[in-house]
Amino acid sequence: MTRLPVRATRFERLQRQLAGGLFGALRGPWRRRSLGLLALLLGLYAGNNVTVYWLARLGARPPVVLSLVVVLELVVRLRTRVVKGEPGLGWLMADNLRIGLVYAVVLEAFKLGS
Repeated sequence: MTRLPVRATRFERLQRQLAGGLFGALRGPWRRRSLGLLALLLGLYAGNNVTVYWLARLGARPPVVLSLVVVLELVVRLRTRVVKGEPGLGWLMADNLRIGLVYAVVLEAFKLGS
């Protein structure tokens, strides 16, 4: 029994876009996937160390986190202006590094209870 082709409805296009966004990192060559994962983990490692290092050095975490958020927001704004369409490997790594940094800062905030 053959399946009928799926009609191109708005809901079907939304499902394809969501699946592409969620599982898009699992597509492509191994080099792209492995470097993306390494950038994500390096962002997590750097985020944990930056907040702990500056807390021990300055004793104040809010200025460090604020400056980190401002720098990350500038990277996002720059990417949206420069890249049109599918981002390259460098931008993928920059995005994953940013995601790892933000996750580390949020995780640190939950650990402190603030």
